[in-house]
Amino acid sequence: MPRHDRAMRQNFGSEALRRAHGRAAGAPEGGWWRAALDRVIAASSLVSNAPVLDVRDFGWTAVLRDRWQAIRDEAIRVAMSPKGGADSVALWRHGEPVGETLAQCPVTAAAVACIPGVERACFATLAPGAHIAAHRGATKGLVTCHLGLIVPRDGDVRMRIGDRYLRWAEGETVVFDDTYDHEVWNDAAATRMVLLVRFRRPLRQPGRWIADMVLRTMGRPDRR
Repeated sequence: MPRHDRAMRQNFGSEALRRAHGRAAGAPEGGWWRAALDRVIAASSLVSNAPVLDVRDFGWTAVLRDRWQAIRDEAIRVAMSPKGGADSVALWRHGEPVGETLAQCPVTAAAVACIPGVERACFATLAPGAHIAAHRGATKGLVTCHLGLIVPRDGDVRMRIGDRYLRWAEGETVVFDDTYDHEVWNDAAATRMVLLVRFRRPLRQPGRWIADMVLRTMGRPDRR
C-alpha cells in the first residue's frame, strides 16, 4: 500500500480510503471525503477562507502590479491566439517551470519565481462572447491569483464567485478561492487576457500535510 494511502487509513479510517479510491457505491466524484478534507484545510488556513481574499495578505502581488505592462507585452508576443473560447499558454505546470515559454518571457519568469508555492501559471485568454460555465476547483489547498493584462472596455467582462461579481482592471490583481462555485463571461468585442497563478494556500499543520496528500493522490488540478 502506498505511503499516502497508509496515512489516510490511519488518520481517516479504511472507509475513507475505500471511498477516496472511488469504490463506494453511489459516492459522487470528489464527494463527501473531498469536502471533509477541505474543511480540515480551511481550519488550518493562515489566510481568509472567503471567496475573495485581500491582496495585501500576499505581498508578492505588488511585484506583479509593478511589472504588469512588461508582463502584458510578453504575453501579447506568446499568447494572443485566433482561437475562440478560452485558451492558455503554460508558464508553470505542476510546480515546475515551462522553460521553453519562460525563455521568451524573462520579466514574467522573474515575477512568478517570487511567488511561494506556485503550482501553475499561464497567460489565459477569453475570446469575445465566451462563457466559462459554473464550476469548482479541485482542492482548497490551492488559491488563485489573476493579474489583469488586457481588459476590454466596450462590454461587460466579469467573473461570478459565490454570490459576488468581480471585474478585472488592467494592472490590478484579484486573489480568490476557486473551490467556490464560479463562472466567467466576456460580453465584449475584444479578448480578455490575464496572468493566472495558482499557488499553495498558506497553512499550518495538519492542513499542510493533508493538502499535500490531496495533490499527490488526485493529481495537480489544471482548470482555468
